[in-house]
Amino acid sequence: MDEYLWHTCDILADLVEGRLDRRPLIASTARLGYGDRVLAVGPGQRVSWRALGDGSYVHEGGFAVGSPAFVLASMAATALTNSSRRNQAWRNAQPRWVVDGTSEITISVQGMFSAHPTSALGFYWQSDGWREIDLVGPDVFQTSFVDTRGQYSTVRIHTPWASLIFALVARASFPAHPRLLGRSWLPPDFEERCARMGRPCRPAAKLMLNDGGT
Repeated sequence: MDEYLWHTCDILADLVEGRLDRRPLIASTARLGYGDRVLAVGPGQRVSWRALGDGSYVHEGGFAVGSPAFVLASMAATALTNSSRRNQAWRNAQPRWVVDGTSEITISVQGMFSAHPTSALGFYWQSDGWREIDLVGPDVFQTSFVDTRGQYSTVRIHTPWASLIFALVARASFPAHPRLLGRSWLPPDFEERCARMGRPCRPAAKLMLNDGGT
């Protein structure tokens, strides 16, 4: 994880200082806008906070012909079946984190793009759809947003580039975010640890505070 964080600081420092042209070009299958440039590519898993059902279920009716004992046993079995379906429907209606899929993540100057064939996801850093963002772990970016269809969603992106994604969104759309101002999008001892290992990282956290986000 430290290697990704070190490169995150290097990328952000070049971005803020206007030196991206010195970086090597990175290949990606993502469709980019005019003038956009890929900053990083890596694995990513999308997880959504949602229910698996709406609480509905098929109620099985009961009609049995036979001896009283048979009829009672049949009614009891039907009641048990309906109870099981009702309980399962209730459990499915409770929101939980659901894995949507794993794919390659492309992070560019303008946004982030996921190439999953059925759960594709794309964000532009300056989109009006952002509602909340957070970095819930060094490798987990979380956001709530309103998509182009007007639907409100909360998702997590599990990727070693999570800190880079968070920093780029915060720079463009949440410049007063506590994690950005408090520099806590990096582990508290990361810069010191890099220095002790003889591979100092560039002061991206400080540079981001003095950047206008353009």
